[in-house]
Amino acid sequence: MKRLMKTVTVVGAVLMAVAFSACAAVTRNNAAEKAVTQKSANMRLSALKDSIHSITEDYEAEIGAVLITDNGDTVVVNNENKYPLMSVFKLHQAVALCHDFEKAGRSLDTALSIPRSSLNPDTWSPMLKEHTGDTIKLTVRELLRYTLIQSDNNASNLLFRQFTSVKETDAFIASLIPRRSFRLVYDEEEMSADHRKCYSNSSSPLGVAILLGRLYTDSVIGTDNQDFICRTLRECKTGTDRIVAPLQSQKGVTVGHKTGSGFRENGILAAHNDAAFITYGDGRHYTLVVLVKDFHGDETAAAGAIARISAAVYRALSRSSY
Repeated sequence: MKRLMKTVTVVGAVLMAVAFSACAAVTRNNAAEKAVTQKSANMRLSALKDSIHSITEDYEAEIGAVLITDNGDTVVVNNENKYPLMSVFKLHQAVALCHDFEKAGRSLDTALSIPRSSLNPDTWSPMLKEHTGDTIKLTVRELLRYTLIQSDNNASNLLFRQFTSVKETDAFIASLIPRRSFRLVYDEEEMSADHRKCYSNSSSPLGVAILLGRLYTDSVIGTDNQDFICRTLRECKTGTDRIVAPLQSQKGVTVGHKTGSGFRENGILAAHNDAAFITYGDGRHYTLVVLVKDFHGDETAAAGAIARISAAVYRALSRSSY
């Protein structure tokens, strides 16, 4: 009996050793496969970065672009300097205003009576064209929709004046993304009066990408308001010739984005921007931000540069599972 037990013990030890060896081999194989996969992904992203950089060099302008995939892989091109945000800052405004309303226990369905005389008839304002009469009655939610979908300047200025100021917006956004990545100082009215001030409302592409990515994938404000902003960005009607352009015909692809367009003087476009969160039909997603500064040419050419970068990113990511 003792001899039998000894034999069984030896056999058991051998089997355990074989099992551990097999597990170790599987672990080594898995690690090797992951290493190969990561190396392949790094090579693809490196090639994509080269492609984007090559596109930016085709234009007399400063063009910064950042891609962040849903597994955290990041491609950064010309991110060192700051770019005028222009109306992209209405994204920052919406997030900060919603935060303040939640903190005060207020609803976005709060109604306002807006004297027509308090609005600027000479600025970009679809709201002003769509509503007649001496008094315009809209909710805060409707005003935010005007700022996010049609980039309405009157709606933005009104919300800054009556609720969350530019300074307060700047302070809250600094709690969500790196302080060094952006700065907000002026509203649309102030920038319109002095075009040079648009350069003070600035950001790196990465700063915008972090904010937009967190808006869609993290909890930065209350769920209802966050969902409202994300849905509304998917209805954006401006800048469909930019990041959206090469994606419109792609089945199952949805885009939530915010654009910004700068002043054009002496043949130079101060800014032309787009910040987008792109989702595939299978749930994969990525964030792409392209900011253009001091573009020598018109809006069509600047939009074409952004669209080329968007197309290059989509092709590269669609060829892989990244």
